[in-house]
Amino acid sequence: MPRQQIKALHEHEELVKSVKPSEQVRWTKDMRALLIEDDKDTAQFVCKGLKEHGYVVDCASEGEEGLYLAATEKYDVLIVDRMLPRLDGLSVVKMLRSTGNNAPAIFLTTMSGIDDRVEGLDAGADDYLTKPFALPELLARLSALLRRPPLSETKTVLRAADLEMDLLKRSVRRAGKTIDLQPQEFRILEYLMRSEGRVVTRTMLLENVWDFHFDPLTSVVETHISRLRAKIDKGFKSPLVRTVRGVGYSLRNDV
Repeated sequence: MPRQQIKALHEHEELVKSVKPSEQVRWTKDMRALLIEDDKDTAQFVCKGLKEHGYVVDCASEGEEGLYLAATEKYDVLIVDRMLPRLDGLSVVKMLRSTGNNAPAIFLTTMSGIDDRVEGLDAGADDYLTKPFALPELLARLSALLRRPPLSETKTVLRAADLEMDLLKRSVRRAGKTIDLQPQEFRILEYLMRSEGRVVTRTMLLENVWDFHFDPLTSVVETHISRLRAKIDKGFKSPLVRTVRGVGYSLRNDV
């Protein structure tokens, strides 16, 4: 790890020490986190900070070990480095999602480009944090992920006309036909189905699907919508994904 990055990490570590114990363990008490990180300095820094804030933390230093732990143990949140030995972070998250593991996951990485962020979120991650980072920001992002209601408290099957999405099985069917979607296409469709009948703007999709709170000036939304529409509507009598010119998109249940 570069000397400047190590210095930044230790400076942020001092922030953790300034927080009173009673404030550290308020609601994260006994939350289980899995950290998959091969850099010893980063792993030690994050693990120590999480424990001081009430998390129970397991650590893995390589992808295969992390995948095994995530698949055999129950965790409230996963913190995954993208560049890992034996099995990279993208593959770890993709494999977990393919087996129905929906534990919130956040990537830690030095890869900060827009395309890198999109690739990470497409793989199934819920958030993306670039190194070096401040521990308070990581904690805030973990808190946001953990505040999301578990699937057991929300609908697990969404329906619109002849389209059905099973959130637990991560499957989509239209008129009985199975439709294979990439992780990010699945997220977009889920957001559209939850907003059925309402117009969803490009900004809303960026913020709620990609977690971009700014316009990255790319055609990522248009590209993914085009791919999704080709899979959801092509070959069927009535289109479901509609473009509202100059505004955004809408999923219409008027088949």
